[in-house]
Amino acid sequence: MDYQETLTYLYNSAPLFQQIGQGAYKEGLANTYAFDEHFGHPHRKYRTIHIAGTNGKGSCSHTLAAILQAAGYKTGLYTSPHLIDFRERIRVNGIPASKEFIIDFVEKHRPFFEPLHPSFFELTTAMAFRYFAEQEVDIAVIEVGLGGRLDCTNIIMPDLCVITNISFDHVQFLGNTLAKIASEKAGIIKENIPVVIGETTSETKPVFRQKAGSMHAPVIFAEEEALLKGFSRNEDGTYLYQTEDYQNLTGELRGLCQLKNTNTLLSAIRQLKKSGYRLDEKDIRQGFAHVCELTGLMGRWQQLSEKPAIVCDTGHNTGGMQYIVEQLKGQTCQTLRIVIGMVNDKDIGGVLAMLPKEAHYYFTQASVKRALPASQMKEAAANFGLQGEAYPDVASAMKAARQEASDKDFIFVGGSTFIVADLLSLNN
Repeated sequence: MDYQETLTYLYNSAPLFQQIGQGAYKEGLANTYAFDEHFGHPHRKYRTIHIAGTNGKGSCSHTLAAILQAAGYKTGLYTSPHLIDFRERIRVNGIPASKEFIIDFVEKHRPFFEPLHPSFFELTTAMAFRYFAEQEVDIAVIEVGLGGRLDCTNIIMPDLCVITNISFDHVQFLGNTLAKIASEKAGIIKENIPVVIGETTSETKPVFRQKAGSMHAPVIFAEEEALLKGFSRNEDGTYLYQTEDYQNLTGELRGLCQLKNTNTLLSAIRQLKKSGYRLDEKDIRQGFAHVCELTGLMGRWQQLSEKPAIVCDTGHNTGGMQYIVEQLKGQTCQTLRIVIGMVNDKDIGGVLAMLPKEAHYYFTQASVKRALPASQMKEAAANFGLQGEAYPDVASAMKAARQEASDKDFIFVGGSTFIVADLLSLNN
């Protein structure tokens, strides 16, 4: 098989969550332990950092990886989902896993894993852990796929756990209250291993305290440490942070949500230094200022054009969209145009309720089976006073938005990771 045939095999033989949703979810860690045994416990051959949370875990994972790379550590990074190419999920020093490794892994180990009928994420996680061992990384930053307690990344024994925040997402798996969701995500907390909690609510904080206490794990609440003291914008839209430890720290990522993420990261960096990591100030500055170049991060308030301004963002639930909507309000433009689509298992009404009514909308759908049909999106949006037309795919929606926009307009593209993936694939 060549690379494309290998991917087709993977997508067809192992259910892909981003395509079919709940049917791809496998509860329990039996397959994960089987993989781990088969490959000789590869995750024990390098140090790890484990990152969970409803929103922000991708930005935090990439930024920490960038800092570690800048400090000279050979750094693995495992994240999901991918936007353009499957290999984005598995990187070493920012470079995606080789096509040859993906092909060889599948061909050599099919006889072992086919009888297990693994989920796509189980298979991908095993692949990542194996790749990092083969590449002899010093450390791997591991992003949780879904939840924490039963996530197949949860066999690692990290040097640090980070839980960014808790909001409503994947409630069909994780529970329909913030406390229940927090309990699932708190499942990554390990015996005697420090955990940094980025944001809490009155519902979630006791959950984290109780779990950390039962595991004798030092718990650090980033909101209480409050290491981010102030911020402003540079002329190019990047942030200039004033922090307890670093003055005039430039942050490349431009979304409003990065203020919370940065405060979380500052606490995480302190903990890593306490654990013996060599992280000089220049490394931290380099990581924050060049995270996209160092790790290949895409889709976080990413600007694709200036006239008209075109920005995309992968925020896809109410917790993430609240920051996006706030940032949209701050744009000075002639007409705000929003290209949006969502998948059918999200809180669509909750997102639509917060979107600006004065914008012109282009309702569309991503090329995944879970995509809410554009016509249904348009119908639902009308109930919230949002007006626009429906388009069958991102390409046609973008074409219409560009044709109707003046140089002084602002076009935002989002609502789903997969809308952004389709957009970036058009430009690739």
